[in-house]
Amino acid sequence: MAGTVSKKRGGGKGAEAAEGMKTPAPGAASAARRRPPRKTAGAPRYHPGPPIDCEAALEEASARLLALDPEFVGRLLAVGGPPPLRWREPGFAGLAATIVSQQVSVASANAIFGRLKAELAPLGAASVIAADDAALKRCGLSQAKMRALRALAEATTDGLDLEALGALDAHDAHDALVAVKGIGPWTADLYLLFSLGHPDAFPAGDLALQEAARIALSLKARPDARRLERIAERWRPLRGVAARMLWAYYRGVKQREGVVGQ
Repeated sequence: MAGTVSKKRGGGKGAEAAEGMKTPAPGAASAARRRPPRKTAGAPRYHPGPPIDCEAALEEASARLLALDPEFVGRLLAVGGPPPLRWREPGFAGLAATIVSQQVSVASANAIFGRLKAELAPLGAASVIAADDAALKRCGLSQAKMRALRALAEATTDGLDLEALGALDAHDAHDALVAVKGIGPWTADLYLLFSLGHPDAFPAGDLALQEAARIALSLKARPDARRLERIAERWRPLRGVAARMLWAYYRGVKQREGVVGQ
């Protein structure tokens, strides 16, 4: 595998725990230092495939997904249209943007992240570590997100190479991310999806995805993460494309953006 991934920080409760998301148990990061991440029962599995990191790749993958499930995907496209790429450059800023977007609307996340980039220019581990609470609060960050960004800054300073995660098996990359305090499965999956271009990353805990699936499939109740994961099996190895289409469908039905977190 190209690149190394250090997981010196992690465990405990952080931003996603405080805002309704799962985090690794205390000590998970130290255990990860001693042995490679284990593929435990029930852990997410990602089908490998070429990255979706440009519009051409997304168009080609969308056509393959339409051929795989023409009736349902056709219904999504009729309402939502072609899904946007939503590409974020891999690295600290890309993951920071995803942390900022936890539990807020797309418009709010964009505004907060814009202020953060202006306040801490250039945005990176060093500027986050150097910033005091007052500077981060001025950007609109909650205490939980401030802690998560600082934990990420410390982890990357200690050797977590966010760009090298793209060279790892997606399951191992996911494990490396959730080992950082304050980063949970939703944030990890969005980083895999939008910064690493993984074609099969699927944040099943996302409320907008769940609601879009409920409407599109005429379900009586919104599926929880476990049920949505089962539903999404039909879209492997392109669950990441299905997620983009479901968000676009949600936007079309609700007339608002759908990447809002768990």
